[in-house]
Amino acid sequence: MKLLLLVALLGCIAAVFAAPAEKVKWCVKSEQEYRKCLDLATAAPAFSCVRKENTIDCITAIKAAEADAITLDGGDIYTAGLNNYNLHPIIAEDYGPNTCYYAVAVVKKDTGFGFHDLRGKKTCHTGLGKSAGWNIPIGTLVSMGILPWGGIDDKPVEEAVSEFFLKSCVPGASRPKLCELCKGDCSRSHKEPYYDYDGAFQCLVEDKGEVAFVKHLTVPESEKANYELLCKDNTRAPINNYKTCNLARVPAHAVVTRKDPQLAELIWTNLQAVQVKHGFKLFSSEAYAPAKNLMFKDSAEKLVRLPPNIDSFLYLGAEYMSIVRSLKKEQTPGTSSNAIKWCAVGHAETSKCDQWTINSVGDDGSAIECQNAPSVEECLKKIMRKEADAMAVDGGQVYTAGKCGLVPVMVEQYDEASSYYAVAVVKKGSGVTWDTLKGKRSCHTGIGRTAGWNIPMGHIHKSTNDCDFSKFFPSGCAPGADPTSSFCTQCVGSRRTVGDEYKCKASAEEQYYGYAGAFRCLVENSGDVAFIKHTIVGENSDGNGPAWASGVNSADYELICPGKAPVPVSDFLSCNLAKVPAHAVVTRPESRSEVIRVLQDQQAKFGNSGSDASFRIFHSDGGKNLLFKDSTKCLQEILSGTNYEQFLGVEYMNAMNSLRQCSETTPDLEKSCTFHSCQQKN
Repeated sequence: MKLLLLVALLGCIAAVFAAPAEKVKWCVKSEQEYRKCLDLATAAPAFSCVRKENTIDCITAIKAAEADAITLDGGDIYTAGLNNYNLHPIIAEDYGPNTCYYAVAVVKKDTGFGFHDLRGKKTCHTGLGKSAGWNIPIGTLVSMGILPWGGIDDKPVEEAVSEFFLKSCVPGASRPKLCELCKGDCSRSHKEPYYDYDGAFQCLVEDKGEVAFVKHLTVPESEKANYELLCKDNTRAPINNYKTCNLARVPAHAVVTRKDPQLAELIWTNLQAVQVKHGFKLFSSEAYAPAKNLMFKDSAEKLVRLPPNIDSFLYLGAEYMSIVRSLKKEQTPGTSSNAIKWCAVGHAETSKCDQWTINSVGDDGSAIECQNAPSVEECLKKIMRKEADAMAVDGGQVYTAGKCGLVPVMVEQYDEASSYYAVAVVKKGSGVTWDTLKGKRSCHTGIGRTAGWNIPMGHIHKSTNDCDFSKFFPSGCAPGADPTSSFCTQCVGSRRTVGDEYKCKASAEEQYYGYAGAFRCLVENSGDVAFIKHTIVGENSDGNGPAWASGVNSADYELICPGKAPVPVSDFLSCNLAKVPAHAVVTRPESRSEVIRVLQDQQAKFGNSGSDASFRIFHSDGGKNLLFKDSTKCLQEILSGTNYEQFLGVEYMNAMNSLRQCSETTPDLEKSCTFHSCQQKN
């Protein structure tokens, strides 16, 4: 009996060790792709192949775990990221200098028309909803007013396009005119010979169409002399001038899968191994000619792993997202509400925002609706995804928002204009100077905030060249820091519960968060220096401010700065760390005018001299500086076309660029937005 048990046990162990390694099920959409995938699976048994008819079927199969991965173009990455699928990009293709490519309009030489003259032309497209072949060219024609379209309430965009062009080949389209030039079944797959980049170019080569909307690497070297690019200014340029003559720079194709870190690791590891160990050519379709770009684009040179927290919206960026949304019926702005959705951080801000909503009700309903999130970063994500529209943020957060494609549209105006001074405050007689700061306890408004972190730590990094700031300040409170770091040891949270969940959180629930909070940290002897704005001591002393400030005298505090002895807090002009830009309202580029219009109207009613005294947007009852800074006199429109770099100014940008050498202090959101250069302007 024992022998039988032993044999059975050994059999089980053998079965465990003999079990095949978990496979990556790759989804393919054509016979040629299936052949390449089978060759991949032969080279590396870690792969298996799942064949589907089209991209949507593959996306659905991955969602249902019938397949695991597929490489998609930006337009399809957008679709895959929608809530009903919730897939995430994990690996991007790299085409040499960066993980981007250019969407271009290619024509035969000497055909004599420009980009503005495309009405009535015959056109070749890579596929419906694809980046270079549809979203970018059609979105550009619509936004420039060349292709008239009043939105989905007017007519479907496909109908507007079919009326604009004479005839086309748009694989995947449902309108007959958009399939008239196609050679096969007009399906969005390799069964249609004019599908994808090379198919659209072939449609032009064979004189079916007069313009092909493709990527910049499509035209073969031997053919370049016979073709030209159409530029947005209605001129033409040689094929190699794509950097200055293109319709847009767009994110690379990327591998998408379900949100599962272990699966992502498995896919990445096996894709690397099959190239290195087995010498499989992932980026070549030569063996399956005439088909091209099978599974991956042939022009890819390598694969780049994406940051773990990235999703399709962060990957594509605000600018590309606005183009896609302008063409997608499901994302067309609803006509049911004219309100802008304001994003509030934490309970206190949400309460004030809810009051604002109630007070903003007019004949057309509320002008303001509230969204909330646990942090500014999460709010910025909501704005990028169109789940919220706007919020007012500090300069450091304007920098992060700008890196993610959002724009500053209105700026807070204080007594002394739209700027303030970052200062370092200590207790009078403490003996703490700028030269003796090392080893002291520090109080910060928050990680990534201008006066509280970026400016002082930029100064410190410049002198120490060390990114480990815990060596300089062994303990402190910098809300938003890693809870285990030394920069959370002095934080107090809400002081309402044991094991306080708000301790060191970057929200008003942490009593040492923000300007007044950092000063309170110093007042209550939790720190030796507070990095704040120059008006804060006056606003929280000599009878001003909340209950905790009731016994505080401004004369008991002084300012310190490099190369000087301490000075009175009133002497901020001669002793400060930097003059910095005020807080600004950020939004998506396409929402600029609407956000400004609503805020100007709200300010006229609820500003400091507003017509309705029932509510004040620049006053906080349940805390300090909620939604806007309490010292704000009014909001001023920022000149149209001003980007975040111009708004922040050279001095501030220099401080930020120095500090960004310390990657551990870069917010995750910013890392996700900047791992590739596609979202930065040409």
